[in-house]
Amino acid sequence: MIVQYDEKSWHIVTQRSHGLLAGQICARWKVTDQPEKWVETLIATAEHDDVYNEFERSPLIDENGAPINFKSTRFDLDSSTRLMDMALTKSRVIALLIARHISFTHGSDPLAKSFITNLKKHEPRWLKDTEVTKKSIDLAYALLEFSDALSLLICQSQIPPEGRKVEISTGPNGLPYFLFQKEESLIVEPWPFETDQFSVSYETRTITQLRFKSDEEFRSKLKTSAVENHNLIFSRS
Repeated sequence: MIVQYDEKSWHIVTQRSHGLLAGQICARWKVTDQPEKWVETLIATAEHDDVYNEFERSPLIDENGAPINFKSTRFDLDSSTRLMDMALTKSRVIALLIARHISFTHGSDPLAKSFITNLKKHEPRWLKDTEVTKKSIDLAYALLEFSDALSLLICQSQIPPEGRKVEISTGPNGLPYFLFQKEESLIVEPWPFETDQFSVSYETRTITQLRFKSDEEFRSKLKTSAVENHNLIFSRS
């Protein structure tokens, strides 16, 4: 989960809500630039964090009783195995994209080394099964990673003030993309989307209790907390 603190309360974006926002961003990509396996790319982008369900998994709090932000977590073998199993039972293309994402996010974690090595051993067979090229998967994953990065900037409230730009990621075309705010709109340069303007949304949950005795206590608060819907407008200019 994505955790922010404002001295009075915790503001939580669940991993699955963040993933849905990434999927909404991906869905707006320019039609002529969409990857070969477009539907699979869109689904993988929206579902890349689906295994991380805060209503089910633990741990959720640290030794001080505070919610654990996703940046403080390390590779989890059980969760990654389940995520890959979910992908493999849907599509080899989705499995290839999820495997790339695990490698991207946990490639420097020694705990993930064996798991990632095993994933890479399966890649040639999965590519053969799907009858797509490695280049095609590379392009599709670049779009997933871009959408994920943009969603994270939004969910972590990392859009700079006063119209300053922040780099999002490198897109499928190898170009760096930048984000900034202009009045009430979010601007991406260069503009990679099909329409000149579109809206997206995501949910946050606010919890005023600052410390918790157990995961179960925090989970109960998370389930019953107030939910706020955030609507955002992306514009070409």
